[in-house]
Amino acid sequence: MTDGARSATPPGLTPREVATHCPYCALQCGMTLREDDAGVTVLPRQFPTNRGGLCQKGWTAAELLDHPERLTTPLVRDPATGALLPASWDTALERVVAGIRAVQDNAGRDAVAVFGGGGLTNEKAYALGKFARIGLRTRHIDYNGRFCMSSAAAAGMRAFGIDRGLPFPLADLGRADTLLLVGANPAETMPPLVRWLTEQRRNGGQLIVVDPRVTATARQADLHLQPLPGTDLAVANALLHIALTEGWVDRAYVADRTSGFDAVRRGVAAWWPARAEQLSGVPVADLEATARALGTGGRVIILTARGAEQHAKGVDTVTGYVNLALALGLPGRDGSGYGCLTGQGNGQGGREHGQKADQLPGYRRIDDPAAREHVAGVWGVPADELPGPGVPAYQLLDSLGTPGGPRALLVFGSNPVVSAPRAARIEGRLRDLDLLVVADLLLSETAALADVVLPTAQWAEEDGTMTNLEGRVLRRRALRPPPPGVRTDLAIIADLAARLATAETPATQPPAARPPGTEPTSTGPAGTRPEAVAAARFPAAPAAVFAELRRASAGGAADYAGISWDRIDANDGVYWPCPTEDGPDTPRLFADRFATPDGRARFHAVDHRPAAEEVCATYPLHFTTGRVLAQYQSGTQTRRVAALRRAAPEAFVELHPDLATRLGIDDGDPVRVTSRRGEFSAPARLSAGIRPDTVFAPFHYAGAGRANSVTNDALDPISGMPEFKICAVRVEKA
Repeated sequence: MTDGARSATPPGLTPREVATHCPYCALQCGMTLREDDAGVTVLPRQFPTNRGGLCQKGWTAAELLDHPERLTTPLVRDPATGALLPASWDTALERVVAGIRAVQDNAGRDAVAVFGGGGLTNEKAYALGKFARIGLRTRHIDYNGRFCMSSAAAAGMRAFGIDRGLPFPLADLGRADTLLLVGANPAETMPPLVRWLTEQRRNGGQLIVVDPRVTATARQADLHLQPLPGTDLAVANALLHIALTEGWVDRAYVADRTSGFDAVRRGVAAWWPARAEQLSGVPVADLEATARALGTGGRVIILTARGAEQHAKGVDTVTGYVNLALALGLPGRDGSGYGCLTGQGNGQGGREHGQKADQLPGYRRIDDPAAREHVAGVWGVPADELPGPGVPAYQLLDSLGTPGGPRALLVFGSNPVVSAPRAARIEGRLRDLDLLVVADLLLSETAALADVVLPTAQWAEEDGTMTNLEGRVLRRRALRPPPPGVRTDLAIIADLAARLATAETPATQPPAARPPGTEPTSTGPAGTRPEAVAAARFPAAPAAVFAELRRASAGGAADYAGISWDRIDANDGVYWPCPTEDGPDTPRLFADRFATPDGRARFHAVDHRPAAEEVCATYPLHFTTGRVLAQYQSGTQTRRVAALRRAAPEAFVELHPDLATRLGIDDGDPVRVTSRRGEFSAPARLSAGIRPDTVFAPFHYAGAGRANSVTNDALDPISGMPEFKICAVRVEKA
């Protein structure tokens, strides 16, 4: 049993087991949870994605179930002392409702915003989007998945007409003759996936990694390209240039299945390998070897991840690699294709069903009249009552508390004080709010600023579904109920909706202005109490929410209509789209056509442009961020697990020994990293595996070691993705 896996259970407990999935990354490894007198134990489970393997985070996941820092009662800030004090659920929820009413009466519906998370189940993501749009009637909802895969999603939509991280099963990786990973480090971010990389190389395949650092994944590669951060698009265009020159483009595929190639061909003509080498630092010989492996391999897969995507030109960078894949005829070919490695546990499903500012369930656009009619019909409201699109995550966070911006924010499953770029600025925005409400299982750095904190259930205490990086919909099963005093997110949303419905008032009309004797408005049948309508509209049972989600998604790009919990149980998950219960699901996309009106994939000409912020005499170094093996996201959970804390106890700054010598820094010295936006401090870690012009730090830590204090909030104009992966800094001994 791992450290902390024991929990307080009654003596003589009948052993209980459930088959479920890891609460962390989008690989969603299968595991079994067993509870007996000794506590809760994590056991390996044979499942297609991980085949019995788990990483250290998965093995220790049960430690949080009875963690001493776990929240088990609501907290409400005392206006007299400023302290967060325990309160009843009635007191806490009435404080939330009163705050929402006051803000919306004074400043309109859009003065309240919602911020969700990529770790929420499909049911919770769906309910949260629905609650924002018909419970609060606000257009302002987005989620932290905007910081994860949004650039790849936008690139996939404009090229293929659909966004699914992997349009083929994960097992295809093990069969690839050539596998190109761009900005991906699965050996640390999702270690069980490495089994497929090992199998690929054992079968004679070639693994090529593009990364500015010699990561644990890069060390396993046959060829490692080490570009300057922010130059991945130049590399992609040079690879396509070589493929064209050498005759490796599949011209029949391009003619039969795509459009727009001529503009791309003309654009990459200027990206001869020597030019790309001068800009990126990747030698011409390595570019040529990579292009040859891609152009002459039988089964070829190109994957991108955050290293390529978290840039102000992330959509164009991913598009460059999509263009390369299309030119080689990969998408839709058995064993080949382009894909994206999703990061968060439900980063895929979390955006499909309504957490994104511009989307409705089923991956429908909120500005599409037909989509609005369909979803409004499921929700039982007129389509014209649905709000329009909001703004992407960072723009939403940066507008909080400003003139015309939201004055109240409800946060579910996210910790933007640590995870947002230019984090000190966002922390200040949160402090400027009239009302901040955070639902979480632990007192995160964001929850510590809240006016109301609502304790929520954990992954092992609620049923639901998740959608992994393959588009495979999986079942999360409850081992036991939440502790006394703790509620599920669905129960919280349902209760808030009911309370708001009992005093529903048009935001432009204060209560006193209603005609005497009139009751609060309701769209329910005559004589139906508003709270009853709210309860019907916002069920707290996950199965009921999923049944409604299926109807709301029917006919959309992400169609779950044919996916039932029983079908998931019988088949190790079900791939969307799956429109009918008796019809097939779709483990592989694009075999016959793409999801565009004419069935053809779209090329888009894209050109390299510099990073939003370039180095200068004052800030002479490139800074980039990423993850480490033992921590996850903002670290709210993993920093509290004893074994993980021992493995990765604090932030660090990785720099090349030559750079350290120039700066007079020894290994372990405290150093300060400063950008135009802020600074953080951490011990130096010297490594010859990083470029001498680049420094790296993990982003999991808070306080003085918060790497996102310095990151750039420049945004991709299409996806709204911030430029996490490159900014200009200076480094000095602290």
